[in-house]
Amino acid sequence: MQELILPTLNEYLFVSGLLFAIGLAGVIVRRNIIVIFMCLEMMLAAASLTLVAFSRFHLVGGLPDYDGQMLVFFIITVAAAEVAVGLAIIVSLYRARQTIHTDDLTSLKG
Repeated sequence: MQELILPTLNEYLFVSGLLFAIGLAGVIVRRNIIVIFMCLEMMLAAASLTLVAFSRFHLVGGLPDYDGQMLVFFIITVAAAEVAVGLAIIVSLYRARQTIHTDDLTSLKG
């Protein structure tokens, strides 16, 4: 019979840190505003993974502490609002300038 190997907290934090670093590098390096937007969402997902991992491994009375998982619902709510507002801004920028590259969007004047 095979032994089940469960991931540790360090492994979850490593994956979360890796996701956050990839998202941060994407925000810094990329010039396409939609890719930057997706990298910001990846950074939010990394923060959510960290909260869920800490919540899972912090035991209170033998049961997981669900406070971190409750915060993830708020992060998802904020991310949904961010997507709605962010995509509206991206669409209006594209309509006004006909580009989504950040190098071409240097001023707010039309």
